[in-house]
Amino acid sequence: MDAVALQQEREFVFQRADFDKVRASLMQKAGIRLTDAKDGLVYSRLARRIRALGLSSFAEYLDFVDGSNAEQEQFVNALTTNLTSFFREPHHFDALAGYLQQHPQTTTIWCAASSTGEEPYSIAMVVAEVFGSFKTPVKIIASDIDSNVLATAREGVYPSRNIEQIPPQRRKSFFQRGRGSQSDKVRVVRELRDMVTFRQINLQQADWGFGQPVDIIFCRNVMIYFDKSTQLKVLNRMVQLLKPDGLYVAGHSENFNHQTHLVRPIGKTLYQPVKAANGT
Repeated sequence: MDAVALQQEREFVFQRADFDKVRASLMQKAGIRLTDAKDGLVYSRLARRIRALGLSSFAEYLDFVDGSNAEQEQFVNALTTNLTSFFREPHHFDALAGYLQQHPQTTTIWCAASSTGEEPYSIAMVVAEVFGSFKTPVKIIASDIDSNVLATAREGVYPSRNIEQIPPQRRKSFFQRGRGSQSDKVRVVRELRDMVTFRQINLQQADWGFGQPVDIIFCRNVMIYFDKSTQLKVLNRMVQLLKPDGLYVAGHSENFNHQTHLVRPIGKTLYQPVKAANGT
């Protein structure tokens, strides 16, 4: 339904011009594109910020965003979708274990969209199992553009239902159950939390802060939010960051088989830089 048609049902005036300004701003700040169908999502997410700030309209809020660096971060946080779970797309973690066994010299893994932490902690569990220890040569960097989900990830506290599908031995080794009022929650054990370093990284920023090549990049179901040119730009930068025998892990909704100048498929949504094949 068009935004104008919904004005009678909405608390705040939300014109097409407001929606277009939101789209342009999010694209500029985060490289994320919004389709017309996201009208309702934009209204509901940003209406909360308008109420919290005591403002009266979207136009007033968008002017406020333009003049506030702090609110620009809240603006991006509000419009970022975070859907994740432990060991989501499990074949990727089987591939990770196999790669680590074949490349015991692996030093760095980057999880480029860590959300609330389930993905990087799943990676850390596999690393700990392969090396038989929490003390490993592998550094795990987990990043996200959303500062709120990063705070949740660092805490490593989740509803106990979130780990029901994890095998009992893994639950015993890597989680502590809460007590009393926290009995419905679990926390990732400190040794596993210490294996992961969380950073706020916007994939649009010029410097991602890596001083050396990376062995493995998990960048799953992130590119789908970018337009084609941004996808290609980010993929190219990530491939250049990977070691020649590195591993790029994409999401189930992403396919880069046609980017033959950058990557070659080596499995289901698994890729290796083409420089590995041609020696460059």
